[in-house]
Amino acid sequence: MAVLNIRNLPDWVHARLRVRAARAGRSMEAEARAILAEACASDQSGDALLLSTLALPGWVDSIFGPHQGSRVADELIEERRAEAARE
Repeated sequence: MAVLNIRNLPDWVHARLRVRAARAGRSMEAEARAILAEACASDQSGDALLLSTLALPGWVDSIFGPHQGSRVADELIEERRAEAARE
């Protein structure tokens, strides 16, 4: 499973998350996972799926077909991870 660290979370968001978690009988981490899972499940835009790393290899295949290099999808994923690390 992936790990997500959230920096610069406003104090009021942290406090609200703590209260939501307590009301649901969950840890703050479990509550954050539930919120994110619900938000992503209800996202019906094609962009979210297109940009996900799970869909990227199929997307690359549909664009480049037989003309692609052997590591095109891997290189795109590496580039995105490097961009995210710089953010």
